[in-house]
Amino acid sequence: MDAPLSPGLYIVATPIGNLGDMTPRGAEILRGVAAIACEDTRVTGKLLHHLGIKARMIRYDDHASDNARDGVLALAAQQPVALVSDAGTPLISDPGFKLVREAKARGIAVTSLPGASAAIVALTLSGLPSDRFLFAGFLPNKAKARREVLEELVAVPATLLFYETAPRLADALAAIGDVLPGREVAVARELTKKFEECRTGAVAELIAHYAAHPPKGEIVLVIAPPLAASPSEVDADTLLREALVHHKPSQAAAEVARLTGLDRKALYARALDLK
Repeated sequence: MDAPLSPGLYIVATPIGNLGDMTPRGAEILRGVAAIACEDTRVTGKLLHHLGIKARMIRYDDHASDNARDGVLALAAQQPVALVSDAGTPLISDPGFKLVREAKARGIAVTSLPGASAAIVALTLSGLPSDRFLFAGFLPNKAKARREVLEELVAVPATLLFYETAPRLADALAAIGDVLPGREVAVARELTKKFEECRTGAVAELIAHYAAHPPKGEIVLVIAPPLAASPSEVDADTLLREALVHHKPSQAAAEVARLTGLDRKALYARALDLK
């Protein structure tokens, strides 16, 4: 580094799997700060060891107290301090929002370095529309809350992205098929690692695949936007088949009618044929 860093908070993205994805600028900043605020010192310690960096680490996660945040900010007011998460870009479903907000309120300089983000990698791999998208963090663990979140987003004219864990994938896919029938979905997992996978298809196909091949690793779910135009008969059939996985024909017809504006009675008759 040519000159010492100025005091302030430096948001540094870290690799989501492949350590080779650490940016040169990010590594340079980590070498030059007085301390690194991190979720888990063991995880960040491995990255620092890989980079050949010895630095003071301060534990800072979602459970950090106000006193812990004040301590990081007091240091950042006098010296350069980096904020990292275990993987990816801090604040994106990771700790940091309160820290950055308070830093700006106190007039502490904040610098953000671009880098790895699992959501963006998954979106670019999925083959689903990428011109407009909404990242919504983790789906809730409870079935009722999960459904409510999905129902809030039914009409959003954009590709939806969620983070998910392997043990909850089956429940998440079932909920998506129930609330958002007929949509293409991509399951992206182990991104940038040796066993990286991005599988795109109908919900029923994905449920069957992962029932036979239980997934491991961190997952990003990418859900196609709602149909932009009135669906054709084939599209309606696809929606009905998805809905019939979890509903009776009358319920499936009502759900598809709500999503498409097509006649419910006609959809009910078609649902009986498909059933």
